Amino acid sequence: MRPPYPPPDPPPARSLRVAIVTESFLPQVNGVTNSVCRVAEHLRARGHQALIIAPGAGPASYAGFPVVRVPSVPLPGYRTFALGLPARRLVAAALRAFAPDVVHLASPVLLGGAAVDAARPLALPTVAVYQTDLAGFAARHGVWGADAFWPLLRRIHAAVDRTLVPSSATQQALAERGFPRLSLWRRGVDTERFHPRHRDEGLRRRLAPGGEVLVGYVGRLSKDKRVDLLAQVARLRGARLVVVGDGPDRARLRRRIPSAVFTGERTGADLSRLYAALDVFVHTGADETFCQAVQEALASGVPVVAPAAGGPLDLVEPEANGLLYDPASVRELRVAVGRLIHNGALRRRTAAAARPSVESRTWEVVGDQLLDHYRAVIAPGAAAPPRIALHT
Repeated sequence: MRPPYPPPDPPPARSLRVAIVTESFLPQVNGVTNSVCRVAEHLRARGHQALIIAPGAGPASYAGFPVVRVPSVPLPGYRTFALGLPARRLVAAALRAFAPDVVHLASPVLLGGAAVDAARPLALPTVAVYQTDLAGFAARHGVWGADAFWPLLRRIHAAVDRTLVPSSATQQALAERGFPRLSLWRRGVDTERFHPRHRDEGLRRRLAPGGEVLVGYVGRLSKDKRVDLLAQVARLRGARLVVVGDGPDRARLRRRIPSAVFTGERTGADLSRLYAALDVFVHTGADETFCQAVQEALASGVPVVAPAAGGPLDLVEPEANGLLYDPASVRELRVAVGRLIHNGALRRRTAAAARPSVESRTWEVVGDQLLDHYRAVIAPGAAAPPRIALHT
């Protein structure tokens, strides 16, 4: 029997106060910074309050929220990367003054570990976002004792209420290492900024005056990304290689791949046009927990060739929106890219499927999923279960 009147609307969710403690932030541009910026923008759009605690010098505010800066030191082997120091007293003072409902730890290491220690006596719920394969990153940059990061990371994540991981491969890898309370939270993509309509034929003609197939890479130019493997791609008949990004390996890579176009770092509309101008996107890093660049390329309507490891396994469906290769095989990389260069039908088919595979993964959708995770740790018995993460 139906009730005589409709049930009342649920009360509106109250505004949250979120302290974001991040190991990297502007002016550094990387995956952690990008995610923190998108989270802050989503909190502002949904009417919540935030405080950002970040290492090194940089902007004092973002999205209308204050940024508290803590001391940092350059990472050995990668001196342009500022590593936040464990400034527990400063972090604790900022948390007490802001009085957050929840502490969001973005890729926590030293600064994030200090934040966990500061949050515990204040009885503040904590959500950690595992985003960087720090041990793999350190090993590829020649940092001594890279394996020592694992006990540190496990201690930090064991102390938080929930760890959010960006891909199923990362979730499995952390579970096998004994990380508790893992939940899947993938990254969003700006489907307006990254869109096939930004394709600029004039730009294409300038990049490939001979009508070559444009093969591109977007990302940091550093050892952990293995960008030097693109030298093999540059030799493929009919290909024109475009490398977008900056980093400590830029000068060496320019010497190694003299035929490639190096654009330097690009943002905004320039980056949108460069993505959309490509015919094939190639990623070479084998330690990606998610790989936002792959998702941005797909949203731009570009088929992707990526290693069959880590985050790309959730993003690239072989023969549908791109191709995967064994990360240990340069030959497989060459064959995969060569197939898309010389098989126009395959390239067009995978390009047509690229955008539909990710267009439902907007930052608005995944941002609301994050809010559900916050509420779940703030009031574990009362919060609704987080929305199921989107699948490719």
